[in-house]
Amino acid sequence: MYSHEIDYKIIGEDIQIVEIELDPNETVIAEAGSMLYMEDGIQFETKMGDGSQPDQGFMGKLFQAGSRLITGESLFMTHFTNRGSGKRKVTFAAPYPGTVMPLNLANVFGNTVIVQKDAFLCAALGTRLSIHLNQKLGAGFFGGEGFILQKVQGDGMAFIHAGGVVIERTLNNEQLRVDTGCVVGFEPSVSFDIQRSGGLKSMIFGGEGLFLATLRGSGKVWIQSMPISKLVQRLSPGGGQANKESGSVLGQLGGLLD
Repeated sequence: MYSHEIDYKIIGEDIQIVEIELDPNETVIAEAGSMLYMEDGIQFETKMGDGSQPDQGFMGKLFQAGSRLITGESLFMTHFTNRGSGKRKVTFAAPYPGTVMPLNLANVFGNTVIVQKDAFLCAALGTRLSIHLNQKLGAGFFGGEGFILQKVQGDGMAFIHAGGVVIERTLNNEQLRVDTGCVVGFEPSVSFDIQRSGGLKSMIFGGEGLFLATLRGSGKVWIQSMPISKLVQRLSPGGGQANKESGSVLGQLGGLLD
């Protein structure tokens, strides 16, 4: 199924939303509860599955919905369709402050992007969402993204949410080491793993944590400057602002003593 061709506008700077403009009978799918406002003529319907395979039977829809539960998302998705005679707009906001990242899936390797499990915000109808299991044991335990990631496939626009500023890098048979939890997504041509942050002295006193995420290969990767987990840690009593060595072993022991 080809994705609907939707127009959009990103609104805001530090805390962004995405405004989708739909032609008559065009549809955008979104996570439940992400809609901010919609104009007259937009109708919405909650469905099981993303609608990318309209001929899919009930069991197929049930399996797809069950895989969404594994990623921690809602069993259902909301489909917003323009039933009016002219262009109509619907706007979506992310659940926490950050950046909305537009992705044209037609321009990425294999029409696929692998993202952290809570990163998907909305997309044109025809976009397929499924789970991607991280097969690297270390990456699942220590990577910050966990064992279960989300695979976004299609040939239209999809919108991913990230914390803080988003940086896009293109690797050319290269390796990039990233703070754990800061990887938003990557093309399937890039491998994701975890490595020790350095020698024993660096691991204890460096403040960068014991492990770093390692992205290796050729393709695009997207990095967020402030994932929600780090933001919560920084704002909590005795968090990163109270102890600059929170990422080191000594910092963590100090927090326990406090």
